[in-house]
Amino acid sequence: MSVSYRQPGVVLTDRRFTVPLDHADPAGETIELYAREVVAGDKAHQELPWLVYLQGGPGFGANRFVGKQAWLGRALKEFRVLLLDQRGTGHSTPANRQTLPLRGGPARQADYLAHFRADAIVEDCELIRRQVTGGAPWTVLGQSFGGFCTVTYLSTAPEGLAAALVTGGLPSLDAHADDVYRAAYPRIERKVTAHYARYPQDVERARRIADHLLSHDVVLPNGYRLTVEAFQSLGILLGGSEGSHRLHYLLEDAFVRTPHGPALSDAFQEQVQGLLSYAAHPLYALVHEAIYGQGARPTAWAAERVRAEFPRFDAAKALAGDGPLLFTGECVYPWMFETDPALRPLRETAELLAARTDWPRLYDPARLAVNEVPVAAAVYHDDMYVDTAHSLETARAIRGLRTWVTDEFEHDGVRAGGPRVLDRLLALVRDEV
Repeated sequence: MSVSYRQPGVVLTDRRFTVPLDHADPAGETIELYAREVVAGDKAHQELPWLVYLQGGPGFGANRFVGKQAWLGRALKEFRVLLLDQRGTGHSTPANRQTLPLRGGPARQADYLAHFRADAIVEDCELIRRQVTGGAPWTVLGQSFGGFCTVTYLSTAPEGLAAALVTGGLPSLDAHADDVYRAAYPRIERKVTAHYARYPQDVERARRIADHLLSHDVVLPNGYRLTVEAFQSLGILLGGSEGSHRLHYLLEDAFVRTPHGPALSDAFQEQVQGLLSYAAHPLYALVHEAIYGQGARPTAWAAERVRAEFPRFDAAKALAGDGPLLFTGECVYPWMFETDPALRPLRETAELLAARTDWPRLYDPARLAVNEVPVAAAVYHDDMYVDTAHSLETARAIRGLRTWVTDEFEHDGVRAGGPRVLDRLLALVRDEV
């Protein structure tokens, strides 16, 4: 039963759907999906085209907006919007350390999670679309990983799409995870260098924190073991529009004086555990490299292996000299399944996913080459999370795709730029610019 309620200027309706766990076995096990329908209050009874939003991640539920925040206000001028919690996220049959043991041991858990990639998400969307639109095609807005899903949508079910909008999420069609991270580490270093140029005082602050962690066993209040490598992973902030400033404010008050000497403050530790813990989005860690898997080659902890090719990220070597400590970015490492209490019970499951060699193909270059769906993509110059060169190569491979390449925003441009970003993409698919 659907429940409707109001926020300022909008009417919201909770929608729930039952879909197969494995779409190749429609009569088999099912899971539940949740989506929030949003419509402008003054248009609640009008027949409107639908826009489905696919969140970035993987592993995050759809944004929880209040009223007409960010891009949503622009979308509600002409669309009825469906904010989908992709399978395993939000209210959609969550997958975490508490629920996954219901599947059985690690092998069964890994087999289960192999159904949580873009191909399954697109098939979920198609089942939902037929129910909510009466079969009419809809527009998809894919942010980051949601853009990856959108390219899969164009490859496998373009008949379901009236238009496709992508923000910071055009994936390489054929790159292995190794290629993704080999391109990522130089971008990450550029972002760190730019941060230190903006806040030169942070060079010494980061070195001091890292040096403290090398000589002290620091366990955060939630049980997370804060190692130097974990501290470096805070560099994930640098891919967002406000990330450099957030990192600076985090570093500036890290230490307090105590009877036993300088220590990392409670306030610092509280903020850090909120940034590093995967308790709220464990799927991000579990399937992050699996989203690049295609064919028989395992991902095999690509970020960890490729990092060895970039010794400047070695904290011990940096501290032994006088160079800056380099932060890392959007990377998942095997040690995270030891440091994070939300991931520790899932370490063996993660190992099995990393070793998997039967990943289906996610994209169809031949079908994309003859695409007829209007498509527009915002590509952010030097995006830390998604390689710009990979994105532009894919843009050229999708017939009719129009790009907006900009350095006005970082990866979270659809949030920071809101209505302007969506306006530009809609104008592009309608050939108005």
